[in-house]
Amino acid sequence: MSLRLGDVAPNFQAETSIGKIDFYEYIDGGWAVLYSHPSDYTPVCTTELGRTAQLKSEFEKRNTKVLALSVDSVEDHLGWIKDINETQNCEVDFPIIADKDRTVAELYDMIHPNASATATVRSVFVIGPDKKVKLTLTYPASTGRNFFEILRVIDSLQLTDEYSVATPADWKDGEDVIVVPAIKTEDIPAKFPKGYTEVKPYLRVTPQPNK
Repeated sequence: MSLRLGDVAPNFQAETSIGKIDFYEYIDGGWAVLYSHPSDYTPVCTTELGRTAQLKSEFEKRNTKVLALSVDSVEDHLGWIKDINETQNCEVDFPIIADKDRTVAELYDMIHPNASATATVRSVFVIGPDKKVKLTLTYPASTGRNFFEILRVIDSLQLTDEYSVATPADWKDGEDVIVVPAIKTEDIPAKFPKGYTEVKPYLRVTPQPNK
């Protein structure tokens, strides 16, 4: 059963590279990114975990914890982390889940049989403080993920969670946003005192409210 947007992300307990964790306790009411890897010592995943470690401060700014998953053992993870730190010039200190029995992979539908009967695909889940799935992305094994896009989406999710706005195509933090259709035009000035532009009756643009 695949997880859909708005579904509650299942809790789990797992052995990881930093010890045993309970997922809900670990994310502790914040945001989370859970993403999977086909196996340890793979080249694309090495660069992805390195990039995640390099962006540690960016995830922290967004109150977001990252958890990676691979079907190999903790021992393998620890050896792999040494390679990642060496080759990617970083320090991996977030947990890599050892999912040898594929419990978490099955919970989160990370194995797609037409891609591989045994290995996890490159799944990404962004999970909010309410434990609900806010975003899912699925990449093939051959394509590395864009972590700047994942950060951009977290910015959008956190902004739109707090204000009655949506973000347009290619939006980046600090740029203008769209007033959601549910807000009547006559009510915009009270809600968005920075002003707005009516491009069309259904397309009203306003400066980002929290900047």
